[in-house]
Amino acid sequence: MAVKWPRRLAALLALLLLLVVPPLLLLRIAGWPIAGMPSGQQMQEWVAHPLTEGTLTAGLTLLAWLIWLFVAYTAIAAAARRVRSGARWLRRLPLPTPLQATATSVAGAAALGAGHAAVAQPAEPVVPVTASAVDGSPISPDIANTVGVEEGVTIAGGWLPRETAEQVAAASVLVWLRRRRDYQPMTRSGPPHHDLAPLSTTVAAVRAALDVTTHADDPAGHSSPVKARAAGPLTVLPTAVALTGPGALHAGRGVLVTALLAALRQPTGPTPTVITRVALTKLLGPAAAVALQQGIPGLQTTASLEDALTLASGTAGKVLLISETVPAPAGSRLAAALDTGTLTAVVLGTSPLGAAWHVDVQGHTSEVGRSHESGARLCVLDQVATTDLLAVLTLTRAPLQRQPADATAVPRPRPPVDPVTLAAATAEVAKPTPSVHLRILGKPAVLADGRPVAVRRSAAWQGLILLAVHPEGLGARQLTEAIWPGIPAHTVTGRLYTTLSDLRRTIGAAAVHHRDDRYRLDPDHVDVDLWRLRAAAHRAATALTDHTGAWQKVIDAYTGDLATGHTWAWLDPPREATRRLVIDAYAAAAAAQSEPQRALELLEAALRVDPYNAHLHHRAADALTALGDHSGAAQLLHRYTHRLADAGLAPIPLGQTTPSSR
Repeated sequence: MAVKWPRRLAALLALLLLLVVPPLLLLRIAGWPIAGMPSGQQMQEWVAHPLTEGTLTAGLTLLAWLIWLFVAYTAIAAAARRVRSGARWLRRLPLPTPLQATATSVAGAAALGAGHAAVAQPAEPVVPVTASAVDGSPISPDIANTVGVEEGVTIAGGWLPRETAEQVAAASVLVWLRRRRDYQPMTRSGPPHHDLAPLSTTVAAVRAALDVTTHADDPAGHSSPVKARAAGPLTVLPTAVALTGPGALHAGRGVLVTALLAALRQPTGPTPTVITRVALTKLLGPAAAVALQQGIPGLQTTASLEDALTLASGTAGKVLLISETVPAPAGSRLAAALDTGTLTAVVLGTSPLGAAWHVDVQGHTSEVGRSHESGARLCVLDQVATTDLLAVLTLTRAPLQRQPADATAVPRPRPPVDPVTLAAATAEVAKPTPSVHLRILGKPAVLADGRPVAVRRSAAWQGLILLAVHPEGLGARQLTEAIWPGIPAHTVTGRLYTTLSDLRRTIGAAAVHHRDDRYRLDPDHVDVDLWRLRAAAHRAATALTDHTGAWQKVIDAYTGDLATGHTWAWLDPPREATRRLVIDAYAAAAAAQSEPQRALELLEAALRVDPYNAHLHHRAADALTALGDHSGAAQLLHRYTHRLADAGLAPIPLGQTTPSSR
């Protein structure tokens, strides 16, 4: 806002000058265009001599007044439209939901209390569902098609109520916390990490849409409000409902995904979901065979509705049942089960029991026969989006993938392999001092000639950090797909060029260059702390002597998580890869220590970097036990178990972790 007000003030002054100065000059020079109604004699003289000096002057004066009136009307109409759109934006400005208010208060408490955390008990970082504000400029119509409002978000594959979208974001966070829990610092140099694959484009689009609808400054009001009430959990469903209409299968997929997502975070036990195989095939198509083979957490499949009712009758608590139809033999059993109140049934088609809802492809419902009465809006998803979201659920419960342990090997950090890092690690010739210094370990900052430089657009920050993470360069399509996930690249190419041009003006044209259809940061003009960390890790991994000193340089180069404070979906893999560089160094340095107390200090420092890693906790507990502090070891593991439980994770049994190297 501090940058926009001078321009707005200048525009207001220009409007006032336009409205006031021209009429004053016209009045002073030419007077009013018409002093009064012409008399009969004047009309006769004008007909006889139309092109006299007086008539030409009057005509030009009248034309000047008409031009001023037209320009003034255009300016006033434009100003009125901006005022009306601003008023509509203010009316739609959402208040924080209870979940957001709670998350904010927890984040504040964690920030205030982090400085008092004990060394052996690292503070648990708050993992927000949504991220920082997106690009502050008005949302283009193309992007507005992929975002929603306070009641839900729209993506290429459908529409999700806000609560369901937040559950998708929470599930993606759970996947990455699980990967952090399961990771073992390398016991030898090896291939790149196999569990750093990014999640699907659908998940990234949902997270990006959540960020836009939560934080976008859109006074132009491109987004239109959703008029139907949104259905978050399945509380809007009656005890039995038949879904019909063109959006019936889309809504069935939404019901399935919503139920399984909600089950991830139910502390009192999830609601079991049972579905017939025919219904699952109707919803997922060819992907149903893969889902049946691999299994989906929280979902049980049966051959028929009769089998589903038998399974549901033996399950404690309320059961959600999804079937493609209600055969006559199973109708009476289903009616009896519904009467007990322990079952909610969703039928993908007509049914003799319960309510019948007509669903359009956007999720709007109405009772069959009462199309004029609007009902709840349901989550609707196509097959691709559903498969993507079910894959995230599978990753939250995937079996452990362990590499064979080698207890005799000395842990060594994994060397990075990008060309810029290799050049920086092996360079012996002095290079000119770069004029731009980019800090992205911790809170991002840019210094040009020693002075802070403000990067005001979120899209510009993302582009800058993406190019720093990928020093080999990225193409325009790769950048647009990362910054604006789920949006066709050709619709935001112009937006990317504007962002990069603005970035070049901000940090210098020489810092970002375009060559061979790839954008790169020029290492001769830009210094990046991440590159220095990677170079130090490469030197440590290839050092033949002074291993302890090499690992310490890696530790010293790490000043915080990659782009602290931001949760862009593309950021998860490089952030975790960067975190692993430093915990590899801590683990290697601890294993090489002959003094048990110093080894414990290094492991405790590693736990402050990643308080979710199981391997580091068990090694620290082993170190405490070796020092005779059995109580401290038990307390450390007890606190760790509670931290995992708070995040929705279970601890790894001790026997499944790699033995410590001592």
